[in-house]
Amino acid sequence: MTLPLGLFAQLLHLVLVLLAALLLPGLLDSARARFQGRHGPHPLQPALDWLALLRKQPVVAESASGISSIAPYLGFAAMLAAVLLAPGFAHGMALSSLTDLVVLAGLLALARAARALAALDAGTATGGLAAAGGMGLAGLTLPTLLLAAMGFSILTGTTGADGIAQSLRESVPAFRVPLGLLALALLAVALAETGRLPAGDPAAEALGDGGDDSVPEASGRHLALWRMQSALRLVFWLSLLVGLFAPFGMAGAASGALGWLLALLLWPVKLLLLTLALAVAEARLARLRAARLAELLTAALLLALLGVVWLFLSAGVA
Repeated sequence: MTLPLGLFAQLLHLVLVLLAALLLPGLLDSARARFQGRHGPHPLQPALDWLALLRKQPVVAESASGISSIAPYLGFAAMLAAVLLAPGFAHGMALSSLTDLVVLAGLLALARAARALAALDAGTATGGLAAAGGMGLAGLTLPTLLLAAMGFSILTGTTGADGIAQSLRESVPAFRVPLGLLALALLAVALAETGRLPAGDPAAEALGDGGDDSVPEASGRHLALWRMQSALRLVFWLSLLVGLFAPFGMAGAASGALGWLLALLLWPVKLLLLTLALAVAEARLARLRAARLAELLTAALLLALLGVVWLFLSAGVA
């Protein structure tokens, strides 16, 4: 893809992911409520809440340092960079050379660290519990992503998300079972990272992504940034799953105007279908407890490890 076309595709990708971040969280909440037999909020309610919070000045604890003011912007920037580098509707975008899964894992870790520092900075017990839970979650999800990167490296010869998607799109891999194991592992991680699980257990909120509770002292503009970061995380994981395991229909340098139009229409549809699947899973797992969530993520880690070992042994035999 030429540089001007790659820049245009990258800017278009940025617009699409920002629109998705505005719409998908509310759609997820509304769909999950419907599946649970409730009416649920309006799909645009999260976006309206962000606009209202952005107009309010944050209130910072007297014992807090400058970290509480810097961390929301740092975390938001890290997640925005991650979602910008995630696979999109086209191959070969301007930043495709930076879409390495290891780089993406680093950006996710940076966003998590910023949130943990903000929760700890006020010096409250609730903040410490939330920070410990968030980093404990990262201790299970990030190794799973790194193991998946290792598996894809054996399978396709690269850890770049764009290169993996293009390789899997052009040829069907011979090792389908390991690929399925990696898919199950990343699906479990995405469920934990993007959902509000476990639900109904206050002591368990700290283990999962408790949303606003992950930074209990946040308010005003800072709270809006943390909520927007959670929305970007949702779009990131959905885009990553779609790009790695459903790369069909993506536009490329040789695609004509019709190919680009189909790719632009197909990518949101795939995100929407995956969002609905996530809503069904969250509705079914509404009573999941903290210990069960830890078991789910441990199983995901073991599945990713099994897939990597399978690919390594298969490559050695071949």
